[in-house]
Amino acid sequence: MKKVKLAIISSHPIQYNAPMFRLLASSGIVEPKVFYTWSQSNQTLFDKDFGREIKWDIPLLDGYNYEFIENISRNPGPGSFGGINCPVLIKTIKNWNADAVLVYGWNYKAHLGVMRHFKGRIPVYFRGDSTLLDETGGAKQWIRRLVLKWVYHYCDGAFYVGKNNKAYFLKHGFSEDQLFFAPHAIDIERFSVNAVNDRIAANRWRSELGISKDDMVMLFVGKFEPKKNPLLLLNAFNDLALKNSHLIFVGNGQLEAEMKSLSATNTNIHFLPFQNQSLMPVVYQLADVLALTSQGPGETWGLVVNEAMACGKAILASSKTGCATDLVADNHNGYIFDSGSYESCKTAINNILADKEKVNRMGMKSFEMIQPWSFSGIVAGIENQMKQLIQQ
Repeated sequence: MKKVKLAIISSHPIQYNAPMFRLLASSGIVEPKVFYTWSQSNQTLFDKDFGREIKWDIPLLDGYNYEFIENISRNPGPGSFGGINCPVLIKTIKNWNADAVLVYGWNYKAHLGVMRHFKGRIPVYFRGDSTLLDETGGAKQWIRRLVLKWVYHYCDGAFYVGKNNKAYFLKHGFSEDQLFFAPHAIDIERFSVNAVNDRIAANRWRSELGISKDDMVMLFVGKFEPKKNPLLLLNAFNDLALKNSHLIFVGNGQLEAEMKSLSATNTNIHFLPFQNQSLMPVVYQLADVLALTSQGPGETWGLVVNEAMACGKAILASSKTGCATDLVADNHNGYIFDSGSYESCKTAINNILADKEKVNRMGMKSFEMIQPWSFSGIVAGIENQMKQLIQQ
């Protein structure tokens, strides 16, 4: 059977996508090629939110076909529409004889250009994880709705990542039969395969931090920035003053100095700098609970939740965390609290840290629940739709 040649348009190599691209490359149905449009990203990158250069220590370009396309923007990068401008992209895709196109993110000149050019020529699909959670109404929202409906009319379908994302696509012009489930996922095996050794290493690390094996630990992983609202978590935990409970922040960002100042007298609050991907399974094993206190705007899914669940951890998530409705079941594998609400967050922290045995059971439930949210699920979603093209 002839494979469908699928051109995948992505700005730059991403640690959450590369393993899926490798798996898709072994498909008997799809022949993928990834076209990276931020050509300058084929180097070490400076992440302004982390405030440091980032070079991932896991392979991002192995095992699949890819090409970096020259980006001629004077101010290159994904921070603006004009930051990714690749005049040769369309010609390169045509020369490869693509049967279909899958675009990650529309809000770049090069990406929108691909959607507009190929619509009506070959099937155009879209992948994104936006939600309606930040919407507040008003004229700006109405105008944005019109713009997005115009953008998405250049797509034949979209692969949605979860319930909130599906609702977003439906609101912006897609019909049910144009939407195909391809779950947001992480490399579950990488986070769980060495769990015993990871826990041993984590216990040594906890000891170095002055945390006993019987203490409860809550973990925040990510950028210290307003949209993730780590200050809410810090203040609520600080005020509870729970005995035998610790809070670990892992990351860096603009709020770091303020957070360290506010917690200077609390020896049960710890800070660790940005940790690279190879060490993250050990980082999650430091904790009993992962907390994600996002308030937006612009917070979409929260893949740290997937990672923590793959490590068997209970979850505390805000109502504005995109994945919460799919991955967190109240009083089953964690709790969902009202985003931005100090009292709701404080109550949820108190509840989840009250019983270590219950939290351990929640962690086991998390591990069971996350298994279907895998790269094989994404590949299956793409393959199912590509089969339709073959049969047409």
